Formats: sequence, C-alpha cells, structure tokens
Amino acid sequence: MTSDQTASIIYLVLLGAVVGGYFFLANRRNLGRTLRQGGLWVLIFIGVIVGYGLWGDLRETVIPRQAVFADQGRIEVPIARDGHYHMTLDINGAMVRFVVDTGASDIVLTQDDARRAGIELDGLPFMGIANTANGEVRTARVRLDSVSLGAITDRGVPALVNGGEMTGSLLGMAYLNRFSEVSFGGGKMVLTR
Repeated sequence: MTSDQTASIIYLVLLGAVVGGYFFLANRRNLGRTLRQGGLWVLIFIGVIVGYGLWGDLRETVIPRQAVFADQGRIEVPIARDGHYHMTLDINGAMVRFVVDTGASDIVLTQDDARRAGIELDGLPFMGIANTANGEVRTARVRLDSVSLGAITDRGVPALVNGGEMTGSLLGMAYLNRFSEVSFGGGKMVLTR
C-alpha cells in the first residue's frame, strides 16, 4: 500500500468518525431510532454493492439470448447492449461465444477458444496473414469437426486460429453464408436454413 493510499484511508476513517460522532451526539435522545435508521442505510449500501458486483451474472440471466427454433430451421439473435450480435455455438463439444462480424470472412477462434475446442496449438503453422483493425496478425487454418447451433450441425467447417491477442472469437461470413437467409431488423438478427 502506498503512502497516498494510507493517507486516504486515515482521512476517510477520521471523516467517518467525525460524521458518526456528530449524529450520535445530535440524536442521543433517540438513540434506538437513530441506530435502526443507520442499520437500514448500511443494509441498503451493502445491497447496492452486492447488486453491482453480481450485475454481470444477473445480466446474462435477464437479458434474452439467441433463440433456436429447430422445427422451423430459424435462429433469432437479439442485439446486445454493445451494439453487436453475440452467438454461442458448440464447437467440437465446447461452448464458444462469438461476436457476429459481417466484415470477417471466416470463423476466427481465439487461442483459448481453440484449446477448449480440442485444437492443439503447438503444431499449428501460423503462416496465414489477416488484416484487422489493429494491423496484421498471423493465422493458422484448421478444420472444425462439428459446429452446432441448436439442432443445426455442420461438419468439417474451415476456420482460422488467431496467432495474436483477441478479446473474443469472431463468426464471419463463411458461416453465415451456410444459411439461406440472414436478415437484420427490429433489434434482432434472424438466420434461416
């Protein structure tokens, strides 16, 4: 802990003691009621902190995700708060979350997602070059045994593994073109086979 952090903590403790002392002295006649109200505010404060800490988990539960209508061969994907479409596909038995990128030609896996899908990275020849918004990156071409989206399964799907750093895997046009229709509107993307 730095000296600035220590000084800040001491300042906050002293400030809290002064404010708490003032309320104690000002309300000493109604001390029981003051303590109940103070306890209520402490619980509210803790609830806000817990709610903020759990928001990521709650958001995944509350916000709708992709819906697969297998009997109709249709998938609906709502637009996310970040303005992108996110899809989760089963790649070789591993669930992988993708960002739909109509500017990408291929399926592009991060190294972590490729490992989870059972792809050995040690022997991959990163000989390809891809031009991205962040410059050129090395890629390795692979073939995915299975790519499943609900009941829709494709086999032997070509993909790339990115040799550089990526925040998430990309689902490009090579996969989207496997659908007979891809439409955007009303805050959702609809894929039809």
